Amino acid sequence: MRTTLTLDDDVADFLRMQSRLLDKSFKQVVNDVLRRGMTVGSQAPDLPTYRVVPNRSRLVPGVDPLRLNQLNDELEAQDFAAESGQ
Repeated sequence: MRTTLTLDDDVADFLRMQSRLLDKSFKQVVNDVLRRGMTVGSQAPDLPTYRVVPNRSRLVPGVDPLRLNQLNDELEAQDFAAESGQ
C-alpha cells in the first residue's frame, strides 16, 4: 500500500541511519520499526494469577434449600404489608 507519511526530522534521520547501517531500503526499515512497535503493546502483561478460595458453608439444620424462594416471597409480602399499613 502506498501512503504519504510526514515524519519528524529526528525520526527520519534515525530511520535513514538505520537504513544505511543495516543495508536495507528505507521502506523496509520503516516497516520493521512499525512492526516491532505494534507487538510491544499487544502482549498481555504478566499479572498475578487470580485465585478463588471456596468457603464451605452449610445451611442451618431445619432450613430446606428448596424452599428458600418461598421464604423470600413471604418476607417480601410481610414487608409490603407493613409499608402499606395493613
